[in-house]
Amino acid sequence: MGDVSRRRLLLLDAAAALGFALLPQLSVLRPDTGGTPGGLTAWLLPLAAALPLAARRLWPVPVLAAVLAASCAALAAGLGPAVLLAPAYALYPVATTRRRRPGRSAVLVGGASAAGAALLAVTGGQTYEGGTLAVHLLFGLLVLGATWAAGTAVRERRESLRRAIEQAAEQAKVEERMRIARDIHDVVTHSVGLIAIKAGVANHVVATRPEEAREALTVIEEVSRRALRDMRATLKVLRREPGGEAQDLRPVRGLPDLPSLARTAEAAGVRVDLRTDRAEEPPDGVALAAYRIVQEALTNVVKHAAPTRCLVRVTAREGVLTIDVTDDGPGPGRRAAVPGGGMGIVGMAERAAAHGGTLTAGPRPGADGFRVLGTLPY
Repeated sequence: MGDVSRRRLLLLDAAAALGFALLPQLSVLRPDTGGTPGGLTAWLLPLAAALPLAARRLWPVPVLAAVLAASCAALAAGLGPAVLLAPAYALYPVATTRRRRPGRSAVLVGGASAAGAALLAVTGGQTYEGGTLAVHLLFGLLVLGATWAAGTAVRERRESLRRAIEQAAEQAKVEERMRIARDIHDVVTHSVGLIAIKAGVANHVVATRPEEAREALTVIEEVSRRALRDMRATLKVLRREPGGEAQDLRPVRGLPDLPSLARTAEAAGVRVDLRTDRAEEPPDGVALAAYRIVQEALTNVVKHAAPTRCLVRVTAREGVLTIDVTDDGPGPGRRAAVPGGGMGIVGMAERAAAHGGTLTAGPRPGADGFRVLGTLPY
């Protein structure tokens, strides 16, 4: 909860506390038994029961204990069952934050409260004239039980939602690792195949044409070193995907394919300014990861901010490939929401981490728009 929202909720609780303090003073809620206290007592007891409610979000359990004790004293003094509404208000945050395994408590307590309310209506509906202390206590128990059931149900619902979000995030990571494995498959297969061919050539001509054999061995060395770099960077995230089909294998993409991504985004309403500065060529696996990160970042711009302008800068210098994708779209809270979204950043972060890099994504500080910044060492 943000500081602004927290202050607003605390102000709401303070207003509710004032309302609960005044509630027992309403004549329609005061029992007509002739024994109702008056004067200072009639005000002090409701105030003692209601004022702690202003801090119920800060100290839920102590506030509940204080409010319940003061409410019981007010009920015993003859102020009527209205004072028991304050403990119910204090009980709700305790029920929603109570730590225990989800069970049937909400259903059981809620059902018991509904049954008690029906019984009270059937047996006391014709003879109630202000009510006895036992009737007031029963009313209070029903209100507390219903509040406890509602709070427990909300808490269990929040726990289920949290678990679902965690499972979805974990599933997204697993699926992204599978995509990385498929993408790197072409690189490794091509490298091993080329090594085998060149090794056969070198073995065939080593005696008659040593210069050609030496050239083949040089190619083998370069290709094998590149393949080893790719394998070391991605081995920890590779997983075997059962049932994989040959048609799922795609040609390896790289930095030369970035203009096609820019043209695709421009067709969707995003004006892309693509700038590349490659003092050196990164390995194929790193270039592939950079391509996928730019692809996902531009996809997010199209989905959440189009039409807008976007600057894509890709720099390869001193063993680090830097990707910077910045758009001028709407700021936080005004970007278009897409159902089922939210996993693209997870995938980009996984790709960067697979190569020992980093990725940050978020609103631009002090300006509208969104920025994705990634670094991939090689």
